[in-house]
Amino acid sequence: MCHVLNHLVQQSAPAEGPGRRHLLKTLGAATAAGALLPLAATGPATAAARRHRTRLVLLGTAGGPAWLDGGRCGVSSAVVYGDRVYLVDLGHGAMHRLVQSGLGAGDGLGSALTPVRGIFLTHLHSDHVADWPALFATGPANIVGRGAEPIHVFGPGDRGVLPAVFPPGAPAPAVFNPERPTPGLTAMTGYLGQAFATDFNGRARESGFTRPDDLFSVHDIDLGGVWSVDPAGKPPRLESPLRVWEDGDVRVTATLVDHAPTAPAFAFRFDTPDGSVVFSGDTRVSANLIELARDADVLVHEVIDPRFVDQLAAALPASRREAMREHLLTSHTTIDQVGRDVAEPAGVRQLVLNHLVPATNPARRWKAAQKGYSGKLVVGEDLLTLGVGRG
Repeated sequence: MCHVLNHLVQQSAPAEGPGRRHLLKTLGAATAAGALLPLAATGPATAAARRHRTRLVLLGTAGGPAWLDGGRCGVSSAVVYGDRVYLVDLGHGAMHRLVQSGLGAGDGLGSALTPVRGIFLTHLHSDHVADWPALFATGPANIVGRGAEPIHVFGPGDRGVLPAVFPPGAPAPAVFNPERPTPGLTAMTGYLGQAFATDFNGRARESGFTRPDDLFSVHDIDLGGVWSVDPAGKPPRLESPLRVWEDGDVRVTATLVDHAPTAPAFAFRFDTPDGSVVFSGDTRVSANLIELARDADVLVHEVIDPRFVDQLAAALPASRREAMREHLLTSHTTIDQVGRDVAEPAGVRQLVLNHLVPATNPARRWKAAQKGYSGKLVVGEDLLTLGVGRG
C-alpha cells in the first residue's frame, strides 16, 4: 500500500473518465467517514498511563503516503522509559506530533529532541521516513538542555539489488540514482548532508550551530551472515532475534518481516524492567514477528482493510486489477488476520492497531480484529498514551 497509493490517482486512472471518477469518489467517501477523528487522544486512560514509567505514545497512526484527511499523521510512535524517549518510524507529521505530545521539556526554547535517545526505522518507504529529513535538518535547533550524547539512529542498510518489477513481465521503469539505486539509511543520510549543505554551512558560520552529523549517530543494521537480499525480497526464517542496541535498562532487538518485495524490513522489540513493546513495521503475517512478539505486553501492528483494497482495485484498468489487489493483500496484514493469526499465537496481552489503511475507516470497522484474539484490542489514535507493565 505504502508504495502504491501515492501514484494511484495520477497513474492508475486516466485524467478523465469513469475510472478516475470512481477512484476519487472512493477516496472522498473515506475522507468524509473520518472527518471527525479527534486531533489528540485525551481522557482518563491517557492521563493514568502517563503515570507509568514505561509508556507507549502513538504519534501518528495513518498508513501509506496518500493524505486522505488531516485527522491522522503519518506513522510514528514513541517508547518512553522514565525520562528517555525512543522513536519508531518518522512518517509525515511525526515532528509536529512529537512537539504536541509534550515529551520534550516544554520550555518553549526548542527541546523536542532533548530526551530522545534513539530512533528506529522499520524500512525506507516514504511514509515511514518522510520526517527524517526534517528532523535531521532541524535537530540542532531542538535540543536545548541536552548533553553531548548523540541520538543513535538505526535502520536498513543498502539492499544491494533492485526489487523485481511488479507485475511480473511489466517493462522496467527508469532507475533513480543509477550510481547507487538502493541506498540504505547511512547513505540516505549522507545525501541529506549534501542537500542541506547551504543551510548547515550557513548556520555553523553564523550561529555556531551543532552539525547534524555530530548530533545523530546513524547505523545500518548489519545483516552479514543473516541474509543477502534478492530481488524477490522474501526474508529467511530467523532462529533468534537480531541484537540492535542496549541503553542501560532498555534492550532493543529486531527481526526480519515480510513486506516483499521491499527489503530489508524490520520489526522491533523494546524490553524494559516494566514490560515489552513490539512494533511490526509493514508486513504480512510473519512467523519471525510472532516469535519476536512472544508474550509481549503490547504489540503495535499494521493493518489493512481488504474492502478498501477492493474499492481501489475496482478503479484500475482490468488488466492490472487482480494483480494489484493480490499484491496489496500479500504485503500487509488484514483485519481478520492481525488478531487471530498474529497476536493470538504470539500470546500478546494487548494488540494496538496502527498504520491504518485507510486512515479514515470508522473505529467499529477496525474492531472486527478482535475476532479470534483473546487479549485487549486498542484502535490507535494520534497522541494516545498507554502504560506498559506496572505504574
